[in-house]
Amino acid sequence: MTAPGENPAESVGRPSGVQSIDRAIAILTAFSRARPVLGISELARHTDLTRGTTHRLVSSLAAHGMLAQVPGSTTYSLGPRLLGLAEAARDQLSLDVQAPPIMSWLRDQTGETVGLHILDALPSRRTIAQVESLHPLRRTYTDLGAALPPHLGSPGKVLLAHAPGTVAQDVLADLRRSDPAEADEVAAALDRARADGYAISIEERVKGVVALAVPVRDHNDAVVAALTVSIPAVRAGRPELLAMLPLAREAAARLSHRLGHAPEAPAPEAD
Repeated sequence: MTAPGENPAESVGRPSGVQSIDRAIAILTAFSRARPVLGISELARHTDLTRGTTHRLVSSLAAHGMLAQVPGSTTYSLGPRLLGLAEAARDQLSLDVQAPPIMSWLRDQTGETVGLHILDALPSRRTIAQVESLHPLRRTYTDLGAALPPHLGSPGKVLLAHAPGTVAQDVLADLRRSDPAEADEVAAALDRARADGYAISIEERVKGVVALAVPVRDHNDAVVAALTVSIPAVRAGRPELLAMLPLAREAAARLSHRLGHAPEAPAPEAD
């Protein structure tokens, strides 16, 4: 039987409770930084639900603290209970928790050492984790956590290319004062990294090592890390690195998905 005020089409094939959950999630995800406050009519339009159905779901979500009515208004915002849930999620949806299984998967697929790198506020590039290749001859990061020049190596190029604000321009300005030719080369490399979505280094920072780096994004679409596949130069060059690019991108997409990044098609989870 159709509930009063409900579109009959909404009740067709209704599962016992799953459809209500789907609708509630649709209402919650209608809110964003661009749309922090919405009324019942606006929510109904965004979710393709009737006003009656929307009003009942909004009332229930508000009763549980998931939504809050804006004082002196008939509009709603996301509710205070979500703050606690967000903090609980943040503890688990972090690089140190989510990256290791993805890095191990990429190591197993490529057979080579996988590194995880970040850009700090100095700015410096730091390698914060690795999963080593099982080959007797392999790349091993011996400087985990050490501050490195942000523009060196493929992970540095990826991180600097997507750094917020004027970070890249400031680094290039400092470099231009000491070595204008290198600054021009780095600027061109950053442009390529932005356009291509990856960077390659051939014995750039460490002699005898080549590397491929791809960006990792968070829920705000910000690049928060770089994943690398590093290989002894005697075993690989640019063609071999490019052949591994689809696997590296898949790993980065999986890790980004775990950090809350939401591309048009969700990335699959690692086995």
